[in-house]
Amino acid sequence: MATQAFEDIADTFEFLDDWEDRYRHVIDLGKAMPEMNDALKAPATKVDGCASQVWIHPRIENGTFDFDGDSDAMIVRGLIAILHALYSGVQVGDIAKIDASAELARLGLDSHLSAQRSNGVRAMVTRIQEVAAAA
Repeated sequence: MATQAFEDIADTFEFLDDWEDRYRHVIDLGKAMPEMNDALKAPATKVDGCASQVWIHPRIENGTFDFDGDSDAMIVRGLIAILHALYSGVQVGDIAKIDASAELARLGLDSHLSAQRSNGVRAMVTRIQEVAAAA
């Protein structure tokens, strides 16, 4: 149940042959993300459990989920961009139906991220799911 934006990323990952190219693509996705307003980088939006500084500021409009995100690490910023592609525009009630670990495994991220980065991604997904469940 992935969004078209996520499917586009998955298609690009299939085209890229080695992990170094994929890694660069993740970084490019992070660079392409809009800057998050510094005022939103507050304790309430900080995601615990990440090795890097990570902020996620969720927005729900007309039952649709979206969020702003940022990190002080470029690769993590790219991972935030991938999660944004996975969840942005999804109806709040459908957020829990998305199997993030299975979708991210399609990109090969599960076998190429360090344990700390994997824990950080899980923490971000948990935050997204908790916000959606509370809405």
